[in-house]
Amino acid sequence: MRVTMIGSGYVGLVSGACFADFGHEVICVDVNQQKVDDLKQGRIPIYEPGLDALVASNAAAGRISFTTDLASAVADADAVFIAVGTPSRRGDGHADLSYVRAAAKEIAQAIGRYTVVVTKSTVPVGTGDVVEHIIRETRPDAEFSVVSNPEFLREGAAIEDFKRPDRVVIGANDERAKTVMAELYRPLSLNAAPILFTDRRTAELTKYAANAFLATKITFINEIADLCEEVGADVQLVARGIGMDKRIGSKFLNAGPGYGGSCFPKDTLALIRSAQDYGVSLRVVESVVAVNDARKTAMARKVVRACGGSVQGKTVAVLGLTFKPNTDDMRDAPAINIIDALQRAGAKIRAHDPVGMDQAKAVLHNVTYTDSAYDCAAGADVLVLVTEWDAYRALDLKRLHQVMKGAVIVDLRNVYREEEVARAGFEYIRVGAMPKLGKANEPKANEPAA
Repeated sequence: MRVTMIGSGYVGLVSGACFADFGHEVICVDVNQQKVDDLKQGRIPIYEPGLDALVASNAAAGRISFTTDLASAVADADAVFIAVGTPSRRGDGHADLSYVRAAAKEIAQAIGRYTVVVTKSTVPVGTGDVVEHIIRETRPDAEFSVVSNPEFLREGAAIEDFKRPDRVVIGANDERAKTVMAELYRPLSLNAAPILFTDRRTAELTKYAANAFLATKITFINEIADLCEEVGADVQLVARGIGMDKRIGSKFLNAGPGYGGSCFPKDTLALIRSAQDYGVSLRVVESVVAVNDARKTAMARKVVRACGGSVQGKTVAVLGLTFKPNTDDMRDAPAINIIDALQRAGAKIRAHDPVGMDQAKAVLHNVTYTDSAYDCAAGADVLVLVTEWDAYRALDLKRLHQVMKGAVIVDLRNVYREEEVARAGFEYIRVGAMPKLGKANEPKANEPAA
């Protein structure tokens, strides 16, 4: 089948490359000429494991190409996917649909025959109706259907998620469109991937509801972690205990500094605003957003407490800047709020991230960026692990102890075991367990007191 992907960002590029790998002919369209030129040269604008090789192999086979010419890409397509950004609208939190509207109008002008227009972008309920209205108003003679096909891709595991999905949700209001979409996803039948056909509005809401529920699980276990710290319980064991219940499940029950990224923050806020438009109060989701926002700054206070109540003039080494491992995405990353709060408290920040430092430099200033975790830790009073990259899971703790000035590790992802950190001479502060502070502010045994 001939597939056109409008938007060559994260969702559009991953989806386009995977469709091409299925054997479809894919054209990815983007308004950014530099991005298109880079893609033609095999330079991938985002970090996603395996994506560069997938694009290269399918480009070499002639199954995927890149252009800025939307009209020619749409004219002969069987399916046109709208995969443009829908950021939070400044000031009110509604999803900004300006790019979706613009894409719909351009698609309408270019349609040459029956075409299924698919919203792949995360959009509020009713957006499919808006897209259909724009196309009909622009081209009353056009033969088309509008379908909702939300994405459920995890950054860092997007290719696997696309090819072996938990489910594919397709919101289509006519049989002809369902037939096209079923053929498009037919290669997934080998893996027996469940495909759920719904009406269009149900599909649109399913995406928002899924993200809101996952955000709720994260926020719930973070609040339980706070209680664990006060009563002397261990949140990791609590999470394991409740996660064994099949009704609950173990995923998204890892306590930490709060959720971030390109989806959960904007999607929970957009869902709240959509509900308000219909006179519905989503009090649970509203609380999730408020608690998560406060969570990130609370993690900075945790670091301050670990340093004896003040970080004024002290050096804090931060490991991990992106919102999660295996991505260079800094959008709403907890590290941003944590570092900002620590800087306002007078701390000097050294930082390292395996992939995201170039992106971090655009949003985090007055930070010393280093080449390795050990360079980052050199001379630091405290080490804070913010993002659980694999590269940080087996650090040489004795080496860290040698290069650091202080002897405190604050692990916001609960990567290490307290016993092994203590054996290396550190005080270890983690999330969801009663802190065992002792001599965090005293000099090391081999150093004289100031």
